[in-house]
Amino acid sequence: MSPPAQPGVPGGRGSKGPPARKLLCMCSLSLCLTYLCYSLMGGTGPAALRSPAALPGSAAPGAPRSPTAFPVTAAPRSSASPPGGPGAPAPSAAPPRASNGSREGAAGTWLRTQLAPGEVITAQSGAFERDPQESSTTDEELSRAGSPGSRGGSSSTTPDYGEKRLPQALIIGVKKGGTRALLEAIRAHPDVRAVGTEPHFFDRNYEKGLEWYRNVMPKTLEGQITMEKTPSYFVTNEAPRRIHSMAKDTKLIVVVRNPVTRAISDYTQTLSKKPEIPTFEVLAFKNRTLGLIDASWSAIRIGIYALHLENWLQYFPLSQILFVSGERLITDPAGEMAKVQDFLGLKRIVTEKHFYFNKTKGFPCLKKPEDSSAPRCLGKSKGRTHPKIDPDVIHRLRKFYKPFNVMFYQMTGQDFQWEQEESDK
Repeated sequence: MSPPAQPGVPGGRGSKGPPARKLLCMCSLSLCLTYLCYSLMGGTGPAALRSPAALPGSAAPGAPRSPTAFPVTAAPRSSASPPGGPGAPAPSAAPPRASNGSREGAAGTWLRTQLAPGEVITAQSGAFERDPQESSTTDEELSRAGSPGSRGGSSSTTPDYGEKRLPQALIIGVKKGGTRALLEAIRAHPDVRAVGTEPHFFDRNYEKGLEWYRNVMPKTLEGQITMEKTPSYFVTNEAPRRIHSMAKDTKLIVVVRNPVTRAISDYTQTLSKKPEIPTFEVLAFKNRTLGLIDASWSAIRIGIYALHLENWLQYFPLSQILFVSGERLITDPAGEMAKVQDFLGLKRIVTEKHFYFNKTKGFPCLKKPEDSSAPRCLGKSKGRTHPKIDPDVIHRLRKFYKPFNVMFYQMTGQDFQWEQEESDK
């Protein structure tokens, strides 16, 4: 069940045909102009703000292309470069960043964000971001999940009967938005079977083919929904086309969160594994003195939701994409789960009786309404304490994200009220 279009927001949910296309074109132009102005001010430079289409190997011949004309410095494309289907495109190197005096010393070695073939921002785009996702998925885990007789990495309650099917619904993003919490909550529904690991099929393992992907999935019965989550799909240029090629009626779920808070959470996760990395303030700016945000740093770029969504709208209508509020998933998990269940065509079985708010962790835990067992909370990697960030940095980030947030609200027909949330603090 899709919420109605927001009053005063043309092309939002509920709108059809030309108005929606007109809004997309308007937003594309707005994104282009915003990027161009920021580039002319020296924000990140044209090379760092390349459009998805400019990345080597990012689009198959004949595939729909985004209408946005971002300032582009395209890397030369080899004539032998394979198309965007299964296969390994040739690696590309990110252009070196110009030194501006604000990043000297050893910290400079951490700051070159590479854009891999086929991705807007990759899971390993930062030199220090080796483990990008909310939960680590190793090749060994995926191998076990895809082995004959496996249960697809789903929960231990998954029955060993039925058949393995390609997923009908995907949680495609965003990293540090609350995707793990959403996955665990929807897995409590008896008509949903979801793989617990992140397959990364449409970004890292596409060359392994659909049969490999199918074997990673849990077994399901007729009428049950197969799902998986891989947050990096939302920012992977090739993912929309590849998913559309698998099944054009696939339902997509995106958990979004205030991009400033999301960026800090992203950094906090990396810091817990790499304590030697530079401070958030150093990484967030191309030039701190001039206040120029470095949008090529993945922690910042992921939060430019309008940029990434534009790529998905070339292949999927808004009616097939549900945007879940990461904030409301904490404050009103039952309400958000009601929207998810409606979107998936499921009976509302996961309700407020399934949640218990853990004051220590600061977010809800799952419980079974029918028994008195202790609530099951997410692991210790969730709910980390964020480092203290300079208020001036927070203020500058809010100003940077505001125009992109407004575009995102217009494109989705939903106001997530991130600006209101910040003014209340």
